[in-house]
Amino acid sequence: MATPTGKFIWYTLNTSDTEAARNFYNSVIGWTTHDLHGDGRPSYTVFEADGIGIGGMLKLDEQEALAEGIPPHWIGYLAVESVDAAADSIARAGGFIHHAPETIPGIGRFATVSDPQGAAFIIFKPDPGEQRPATALGTQGHVGWHELHAVRWQTAFPFYEHQFGWTKSTAHDMGAMGIYQLFALGGADVGGMCDKQASMPAPFWLYYFNVVDINQAARRVGEAGGKILNGPHPVPGGSWILQCSDPQGAMFALVAPGA
Repeated sequence: MATPTGKFIWYTLNTSDTEAARNFYNSVIGWTTHDLHGDGRPSYTVFEADGIGIGGMLKLDEQEALAEGIPPHWIGYLAVESVDAAADSIARAGGFIHHAPETIPGIGRFATVSDPQGAAFIIFKPDPGEQRPATALGTQGHVGWHELHAVRWQTAFPFYEHQFGWTKSTAHDMGAMGIYQLFALGGADVGGMCDKQASMPAPFWLYYFNVVDINQAARRVGEAGGKILNGPHPVPGGSWILQCSDPQGAMFALVAPGA
């Protein structure tokens, strides 16, 4: 079956040190890796959880990253029916096209874009052979939650609603932090939106990887040289979360079931 429009289906880490990042995430999350080469493109490392690819890794071009102020970061891929049509629609809605639609033979077609407030993501149409099996919610090593830190989530939401068919779900009043708005695809909650903290320089997407035990994962983050930015703490629904950065500075998060 075709992947539904608006579903996050892949994630890439752009980092300054691929070998160090490989060791870090293998230690913290338990991924295995293999490298892809060919087509004259840079080497691409695939992260796998129990033999299923969940994302990958590219080395940042140091000169380009320095010139454009691009730090190490994770970026998610949203499935679309037509990359070209989606890119046109995003541009008309006030979004930005950073990398025009391009085909990777045998993989699919993609474009790098951002919403009108500047949060970046990739729109992607995988080749039929690249469709991956569905996994149960909470599967170890896979992404369990997607979180948009927006300049103002109330004005960001209509953009995603129109482009990807997302719908509002439960809203949680977080007091001084404001409203945390869950969003759903096909009736299932897949993420949340909130206003970013003033200390955050720009809006961004944060991805939560599933782990079995949040306290053990926190220990592994520290032992492997990462930083704990927030947590562990419980969230509505009973899960526990932890927000971190890896040794190269890319922000990510972890989520585990409650005790």
